[in-house]
Amino acid sequence: MATYRLKTPISEAQIRKLEVNDVVYLSGTVVTARDQAHRRAIELLQKGKALPVNLEGLAVFHCGPVMKKENDSWVAVAAGPTTSTRMEMVEDEFIKGSKVRVVIGKGGMGKRTSAAMVKYGAVYCAFTGGAAVLAAKAIKHVKGVEWLDLGMPEALWILEVDEFGPLVVAIDSCGRNLFLDVAKKVEANRQRIYRKLGFQP
Repeated sequence: MATYRLKTPISEAQIRKLEVNDVVYLSGTVVTARDQAHRRAIELLQKGKALPVNLEGLAVFHCGPVMKKENDSWVAVAAGPTTSTRMEMVEDEFIKGSKVRVVIGKGGMGKRTSAAMVKYGAVYCAFTGGAAVLAAKAIKHVKGVEWLDLGMPEALWILEVDEFGPLVVAIDSCGRNLFLDVAKKVEANRQRIYRKLGFQP
């Protein structure tokens, strides 16, 4: 397990060095995106249209932040991660089209996302659920917002962060997936316990 401090934009070479269980602290630009933002982004990309913010080399955060307006500026109040499996069916296309390097969320993602990360050079980093205020403290500036018509949680919030983390690499660009590995171990243990107790699963 190693610790990395990365600044966006992040290169593919930097991403390929990361391994499952490494710890990352991220500085630079992070953009939030949840279900509706992913769908809209993919629709635009499939039509050959540009996104309102260039995501290449950046990090996308599965997050519906709570923001407040102070004078003419937005301030992050809380920025906890959204359960990432909600984006599993579209994340591979999103990674392909946007060229993001880091996906941040909670709860892990599945085989489709893992395959896309191997192919295009990206990683999934887990941020602790329930630490929304900690995340907000790392947001130094709200650079802008796009697609606010989708609602505050679903909009693309463009954030400037400093030492955002700790983030744990849960899926690396070699296809190792911490969540799937744990699930396999749990299932193996379940089968072993059933057999020991004389039950048929």
